[in-house]
Amino acid sequence: MNIVLELVSSTTINEYISVGTTSYNEHYLHLWIHGDSSPYIETSFTSLIVKNELDDENVVNFLVKLGGTSVGIVKLIRDCPLDEFSKDEALLIQKIYLLKIHSGKGIGQNVLQKIEEYAKTMGKLIVWLDTMQKGKPLDFYIKNGFQIKKKSELELLGVKMSEKAMWILTKQL
Repeated sequence: MNIVLELVSSTTINEYISVGTTSYNEHYLHLWIHGDSSPYIETSFTSLIVKNELDDENVVNFLVKLGGTSVGIVKLIRDCPLDEFSKDEALLIQKIYLLKIHSGKGIGQNVLQKIEEYAKTMGKLIVWLDTMQKGKPLDFYIKNGFQIKKKSELELLGVKMSEKAMWILTKQL
């Protein structure tokens, strides 16, 4: 499987936005009152937001490519402290979204390995992320070596109360 994480550039912003929005909505509309994910999309996938992220040296956006075709997106925060881990020791995986037709094929596991390799080259001790307390993503991350560290909560307006519970997961590198 030839998975490549390609840095997003000014010429691929629209592709990142399209793939990110589509993949998010394919997997997470159930979280939102009336299936309206616009509060999240408007804070994650607009041209202005992504352009600002590209200008921020602490944010790294990737297109996940399979054979030259975009099948998902990744967003990392390079220096992001968590509890006893300093910003120099911890990398936050803020987004990993794959288009639904590419889910369950081993791509996500391959992407995680590439993220971990990237974090190791930066001297990180852990990678961490937030995930829903219910559903397939939690099982996926646990299967790939992540451990539950503590409770968290999704704090966006419009999310159903029953869907706000999250876990912070960590993986030692």
